[in-house]
Amino acid sequence: MSHHENSHQDVVDVLTADHREVEAIFVELESRRGTPEHRRQLADVVIAELVRHSVAEEAYVYPAARKALPDGDRVAEHEISEHADAERTMKDLESVDPSDPRFDELLAHLTGTIRHHIQDEEADLFPRLRAAVAREELVELAGKVQAAKKSAPTRPHPAAPDHPPANKLLAPGAGLVDRMRDALSGRPTSMAELREKQH
Repeated sequence: MSHHENSHQDVVDVLTADHREVEAIFVELESRRGTPEHRRQLADVVIAELVRHSVAEEAYVYPAARKALPDGDRVAEHEISEHADAERTMKDLESVDPSDPRFDELLAHLTGTIRHHIQDEEADLFPRLRAAVAREELVELAGKVQAAKKSAPTRPHPAAPDHPPANKLLAPGAGLVDRMRDALSGRPTSMAELREKQH
């Protein structure tokens, strides 16, 4: 995709593309093909993708929903609580060996939670945002989301239930610390990195 096309994407385009990428990794994980090491790496990539995506949504998308939608607070709280649930599951999944039966149990819970969340957003939140928010602002939000994903953490940091996760996730440096740990451990955090490792 050229830079020029990118500039016309709104925030819904960006987040929907993330959703498709996550879904493709889920499908590959569910096929149970590949070595345990490959499945571990796929799980690491999908966790990193989901954490970055959630951080960006909580920083920019849900505040926009709170402002633009009459029931925006309710919608944002619901989405944030789903992120928190997914984040706890990801934290557990991070340390489980793919040959452990718990790996597939946790994965099934995570895919169920995230698929429900994606369905919710794409059927309800996203169309309502597009209807209520000016196109220029949606395009501007797309840029902010892309930038937030670059500095976001890559590992789950579940917050205490009474704190919105974003407050903690966007603590300066969390993303940097995670990326250093990832580099040292050789943990892939994107499909591009994973493909490089395999060649």
